[in-house]
Amino acid sequence: MMTMLRNDDRPTVLDRTIDDLLLRLRGLVLVEGVLQQRGASREEIDAHAREAERVRAELAHLIAAA
Repeated sequence: MMTMLRNDDRPTVLDRTIDDLLLRLRGLVLVEGVLQQRGASREEIDAHAREAERVRAELAHLIAAA
């Protein structure tokens, strides 16, 4: 993966990765609410919750390392 630098020397790729993860997390949270409203199984709702937690942890790691 190529890392391009902006004027402030922060990696542009990292910024985009964080933005993408934030968007993914928002989608997971919104879908989880829809699943609950539509009566999805506990397993399906739990799977979304686990994925949201995984994305949160990845975001925390990337932000802490930035």
